[in-house]
Order: sequence, then structure tokens, then C-alpha cells
Amino acid sequence: MIDLLATIFINPLTWDRRTGMLLLLPLCLAISVVYKTIKSKTLNELPMAILASWLTILLGMFAVGVALLLIYRVMA
Repeated sequence: MIDLLATIFINPLTWDRRTGMLLLLPLCLAISVVYKTIKSKTLNELPMAILASWLTILLGMFAVGVALLLIYRVMA
């Protein structure tokens, strides 16, 4: 079992860009769930707060990506 896990560090997995972007969705969702679970006072407000936080993180990451792409295109 340890040898199998060690091979991940020796031969890393390769992904295309689409897979990397799709893995951003559950990562942002996990961050939203943990953060809003700690901050919310009642369980009734939790699903909408998680959804709003998740969308805010995703839109923010998208905006930063577009801004960096535009800066790269102008500077290059």
C-alpha cells in the first residue's frame, strides 16, 4: 500500500486543463462548507450561505483568471 502511494510522488498524474478546472469546483465547495459551517448561527441558513459563498469564490477565481490573461496578452 505504501509503495503504491509512493509512486504518485515519483510519477505524478497528468491532467488536461479541463480536468484541472473541474477539480476547482469541489475544492471551492469544500472550502465554502467548512467556512460557512463555522460562521453560521443556525442550520436553516446554511445551504443558501454555502451556495452564495461557493458562487462568490468561483466568480472571483474566474475574474482573477481573466484579469491575469488580459495582463499577459497586453504585456507579451
